[in-house]
Amino acid sequence: MADQLIRATAADNGIRAVGVITTQLTQEARERHGLSYVATAALGRSMAGALLLASSMKQPQARVTLRVKGNGPMKGLYVDAGLNGTVRGYVDDHTVELPLNLEGKLDVGGAIGNLGYLNVIRDIGYGQPHSSTTELISGEIGEDLTYYLATSEQTPSALMLGVFVEKKSVEAAGGLLIQIMPKASIDEALVSLLESRISGLQSFSTLLRSGKPLPIIFEELLGDLGLNIFPEVQPVRFYCPCTRDRVTAAIPLLGESDLADMISQQETAEATCHFCNETYYVDPLELREILAQIRSGSLAS
Repeated sequence: MADQLIRATAADNGIRAVGVITTQLTQEARERHGLSYVATAALGRSMAGALLLASSMKQPQARVTLRVKGNGPMKGLYVDAGLNGTVRGYVDDHTVELPLNLEGKLDVGGAIGNLGYLNVIRDIGYGQPHSSTTELISGEIGEDLTYYLATSEQTPSALMLGVFVEKKSVEAAGGLLIQIMPKASIDEALVSLLESRISGLQSFSTLLRSGKPLPIIFEELLGDLGLNIFPEVQPVRFYCPCTRDRVTAAIPLLGESDLADMISQQETAEATCHFCNETYYVDPLELREILAQIRSGSLAS
């Protein structure tokens, strides 16, 4: 199945549901950053979660940023996702590997740690972005984002995130977000029914590996509650807006002295983007041109 995001409502718009498949983009992140198994799971879950959070925003340019910091050996991660379906991110230590946890799953919580924080920034594209920080609950990402939604946004939510990693590739990755809107939250029977069904679900990566598409998963969960699946299927992808021109524009920040030293030693400037691990090079000839522009006053150092 192609990477995609779909939206739905149920219970007369009292329930909001969003599902996302991120298998291919998680594999791309794994390859770009050389991620270990557990780092792949951590970043994959976070990218799916960020896309789900961004899906409720209104402005086309709106974006959500997740910053996780923990006391585990991976230390943390950073993810940026947009309403437009683009996402990128990285982990602080991509080499960390741990034994499977007691449930036989990749130990994301152990890698990130359960002491630390989750910072969520919502940027609608203008004005001051809204930032909210909550403590980590487990470091497993899904539980931490669910806690954030309950405490910072006061929205009863169920969030399932999953990544299944084989030796050569990511076999399944994605997430499911179910939220009860304010007008339905007073219906205790509906809330109890939904909680019971969600608790009985398999892990999300298991559902995807079984071959079930998102509409079928929605149908099994909400089909008898007036389910309305929106017709638009939104593609999602790993994308970073970094360019060589942006890197070149930052070269003057090195200062005249350092640039002159690099030129005299025929060194090439090298810069690597944290988000996508793309490396850009600026050769001595270009450095000489940049230095000349700085000294002429056409560029500021």
